[in-house]
Formats: sequence, C-alpha cells, structure tokens
Amino acid sequence: MTYKQAQQRYGIQGRSTVLVWSRKYGRLDWSSGFPDRVKRKLPVAHTNPSLTSEQRIKELEEQLKLVNQKAEFFYVLKNDYGVNMVKKRPGKSSRKVRPQK
Repeated sequence: MTYKQAQQRYGIQGRSTVLVWSRKYGRLDWSSGFPDRVKRKLPVAHTNPSLTSEQRIKELEEQLKLVNQKAEFFYVLKNDYGVNMVKKRPGKSSRKVRPQK
C-alpha cells in the first residue's frame, strides 16, 4: 500500500505521519494478526497462563532475587562509597539554567 492509498483509506491529511508509520510498521507480517512486539503488556497475573504453580513460583523467586540484588547494590553504593542515587523528578533538567538578562 502506498502512502497515498493509506492517506485516502484512513483519512489522514499529513504526509509525514503516513510515511513514518509505513517505515515503522510497513515490513511487519500482518497476516497472522497483531505482531507480538507491538502488543500491549499484560498485567503480571496474566503473563503466561500455561505455567504451572511451581514454575510461576520459581519465576517470581528469580525476580525477587534480582530485586534484592539491586537493593543491596544501592545500599552498598550509598553506605560504602557515599554515592546517593536518586531519580530525577519529571520536568527537572540536569542543566543549569542561565539567569535572564
């Protein structure tokens, strides 16, 4: 489908929007339905219903181990090296703002 056909079919006026979409999604195989890499993420409870309870427990234990390792890493960083890792708040820039003249 050309970008002109896509514009007419979906009623999109902007050329660049259609071009960007066709470049991004144009090579995907749509015959089998919505591609996996574009699907929305499912909630944790519905990630893989085919797992048995033992497999799910093992998966969750592995996730917990990784989270604990990460927490320990930040604890050591703060207490042993004096480095405090804090997330930047949204909307805050890391650059210094020049005073207005």
